[in-house]
Amino acid sequence: MGKKQTHDKDRFAEREAEKYEHPIPSREFILEFLTERSRPATLPQLLTELNLNESHEKEALRRRLIAMVRDGQLMKNRRGLYGALDKMDLIVGRVVGHKDGYGFVIPDDGSDDLFINARQMRMAFHDDKVLARVTNVNHRGRREGAIVEVIEHNTHEIVGRLLSESGSLLVQPTNKRISQDILIPLDAAGTAKPGQMVVVELTSQPGPTTRAVGRIKEIMGDHMAPGMEIDVAIRNHELPHEWPDEVVQEAARFAKEVSPDATQNRMDLRHLPFVTIDGEDAKDFDDAVYCASRGSGWVLYVAIADVSHYVRPHSALDKEALNRGNSVYFPGQVIPMLPEVLSNGLCSLNPNVDRLALVCEMTINATGKITAYEFHEAVFRSKARLTYNQTYRMIVENDVELQKQFSELVPHVRELFTLYYLLHKTRKKRGSIDFDLPETKIIFGEDRKIERIVAMTRNDAHRLIEECMLCANICAARFLLKNDFPGLFRVHEGPSPEKLMDLRKFLNEHGLKLPGKEQPTPGDYAKLLNSIVERPDAHVIQTVLLRSLSQAIYHPENKGHFGLAFDAYTHFTSPIRRYPDLLVHRSIRSILREKPIPSEKEVSYEKYGEHCSMTERRADEATREAVNWLKCEYMLDKVGEEFPGVISSVTSFGIFVELTDIYVEGLIHISLLPNDYYHFDPLRHEMYGERSGVRYRLGQPIHVKVVRVDLDEGQIDFMLSDEMLSQNKKSPDKKSPKPSPRKKKKR
Repeated sequence: MGKKQTHDKDRFAEREAEKYEHPIPSREFILEFLTERSRPATLPQLLTELNLNESHEKEALRRRLIAMVRDGQLMKNRRGLYGALDKMDLIVGRVVGHKDGYGFVIPDDGSDDLFINARQMRMAFHDDKVLARVTNVNHRGRREGAIVEVIEHNTHEIVGRLLSESGSLLVQPTNKRISQDILIPLDAAGTAKPGQMVVVELTSQPGPTTRAVGRIKEIMGDHMAPGMEIDVAIRNHELPHEWPDEVVQEAARFAKEVSPDATQNRMDLRHLPFVTIDGEDAKDFDDAVYCASRGSGWVLYVAIADVSHYVRPHSALDKEALNRGNSVYFPGQVIPMLPEVLSNGLCSLNPNVDRLALVCEMTINATGKITAYEFHEAVFRSKARLTYNQTYRMIVENDVELQKQFSELVPHVRELFTLYYLLHKTRKKRGSIDFDLPETKIIFGEDRKIERIVAMTRNDAHRLIEECMLCANICAARFLLKNDFPGLFRVHEGPSPEKLMDLRKFLNEHGLKLPGKEQPTPGDYAKLLNSIVERPDAHVIQTVLLRSLSQAIYHPENKGHFGLAFDAYTHFTSPIRRYPDLLVHRSIRSILREKPIPSEKEVSYEKYGEHCSMTERRADEATREAVNWLKCEYMLDKVGEEFPGVISSVTSFGIFVELTDIYVEGLIHISLLPNDYYHFDPLRHEMYGERSGVRYRLGQPIHVKVVRVDLDEGQIDFMLSDEMLSQNKKSPDKKSPKPSPRKKKKR
């Protein structure tokens, strides 16, 4: 094929000519050419057939083919032949590993996942990009596959524990999605000793018949060293935690106080008695509130730290804030999104100092409806830093000492409570879903050893601030929509048909019904939640209801917030610790200053939304991992002790139990259930003893004994308490219907 023929047939030739001085055939044309060709081709064959003779053309095609393989458009086999994936029945996707050794390939094209067995998973790590082939479709219709080639290795460092086995050194990864141990040559171990936690740099990736090999890059310390759980979680989830030099230099330029120049051309609200209300151990205060009665309604001011004044687009600070996406809160430690000079200094609304803020001023009528709102760039002063408990005692419990201490503020804080009760009532009437799931706090003693795990109690002061923030977030979303200005919305969609079907089956087994037929509303969920408050299994039912809903994400398109029952909602109130809030602030400032809408080249809100949703999930997973480690550590010296709990999940291999009050979860494996054949009934969420009639159901109270704690695996094993074992012998429940024989699972 001559060059002119190639040019004429290439639909994207003009685009290539604009981009390159010496254009070659486009990616699209190469794909079409290889698809039409009867077999794959080598680089020399393609050069000849496409009539590319010049040395620069040869090099350009070589690089383009490499890029197309990297991007999953072509495959290069071991004989150096390039072929179109469609012709080779290959699928491009990302590997997701499972702690039991097997995994899945999640195809880029959105098609169904491929199950990958443990043997196949030896040649790839979790998160690698691979080419895979469907090898089988099992009796359930699930596709099974084999990994043909790893086209992108995404794991280069691994955290784990150094072990010595039969004279060889291995590192056992702490990330449970990576099931392969890493081989460490003796001369690559440095001074690391078996048993220590280390960071391994991979020098060789795994292959079909070869192990991954690495060298010790960093010795983190002893396995049980205080704070190790956080260091491991940070590295496992690749959380950015060190400030780049450019960020340190930028942060060093800020003064400690707000300059008088910065307060010019801002609304001056320093005369209003704003207060911050936060937790006892909070260090950064990004919101302050003030409320006053006006006629038959109220005016509510919510002042939010004006982070956008200090963190300018495309600065080093901005790039690192985007990279982090959010602050990450571990027990006793925070990885902030912004350096301390901002997060605890200039942007923290400390009392009795000038602070710059974006203020949402709202007019609310006697029925709790927001009838008007305005946003202002302002300067103000918080008059006091109150805690939730102080505020509650001062207003609800009428603490005389506190009322005397904050006498000038008491009338204004009372107005806040009056308004809160109305807003809360209005929100309940609207059908907002209020999941009041318990949260726990880990209390540390000396040497960062856990003293106890306690449930966090919430009072009306917590809820008051939440209600004020909800109001400001609603107004921010409305402001963006009204001005047709882009930003990120907080999107929470309702349950999928599949999840809804599973939920209804579960509720039926518990004598409950979710109203709303095919499309339940938030109000339907709220009614059900209100009806189960007094039930002993309310916590479990709430958890199942919550799991039926989609995960909230950030997105440039407003799709409403199902859980809060809002048509439009965004995050505006925490720009110190969430990047999406900072983006919303920039949009609001642009509207106030009548700036033009930024082009997609300047701001890609879709990419920002995807990235910030990812960093939020990443933070959740990292904190969950650290907390799980700490809870396992807490239980290490409690082997043999008995505790009350509730069955939190039932699976085919056993029942998970959450211990009452301390919220530690462990497994009673099916093999530890006594003297019977047990069957798993997924419809009823129960395990059923065939002969004894004993059944174990989701939400059922239970007493257990701790039999094993494995810190490396993050697992706690329980068995029934001695008392329960003797009870089951005396009074079996024969009333449960037997499941069908095909569901039998031998002990």
